[in-house]
Amino acid sequence: MSDSAHIIRILSVDDHPLLREGIAAIINSQPDMLLVAAAATGNEAIQKFRELQPDVTLMDLRLPDLSGIDAMIAIRTEFAEARIIMLTTFEGDVEVHRALEAGARAYMLKSMPPKDLVEVIRQVHAGKKRVPPEIAASLAEHLSDEALTGREVDVLRHVAGGNRNRDIAERLFISEETVKVHMKHIMEKLGASDRTQAIAIAVRRGIIQL
Repeated sequence: MSDSAHIIRILSVDDHPLLREGIAAIINSQPDMLLVAAAATGNEAIQKFRELQPDVTLMDLRLPDLSGIDAMIAIRTEFAEARIIMLTTFEGDVEVHRALEAGARAYMLKSMPPKDLVEVIRQVHAGKKRVPPEIAASLAEHLSDEALTGREVDVLRHVAGGNRNRDIAERLFISEETVKVHMKHIMEKLGASDRTQAIAIAVRRGIIQL
């Protein structure tokens, strides 16, 4: 077997040129890795994956067109064996949970040292899964929490958009009383004492994006 057979071929997906350059430099400095392509959008990632079928894909969670999770789902629908590492600046447990459920092999923060990134790439390439301890702890903490329903998330998005109960009731075709009941449930589930805190917790956990 030639040396090239052991090279881990990597696709990097990130819409920030600076990060793409940084990741490319880290990967190409490793003797056992090669960056085969970089993509800046979810759709470009899907197309490049089809063309190149890399060993490991580094996928940014937030992309300009579709979310990294949706791009990963699209890739894995076609290529079930795809090994994808989600990279993000963000520790929201709800998004981590979605990513892992959708088949991500690892979830890493962009704040980690480069040596950790290459280590995780090697582990994922070898068939392992990897979630950093601080993210695993946050996942465990909320494991027994009751999730917000789709309607509750809608209500909370409208609240975060600065709408009053009356406006939300009109937009969602429900009574103002129902909006209040939803808000009560949302605050109970999130352990929030008021609307502002509910929004802050939901954003931190990745339930809604501002």
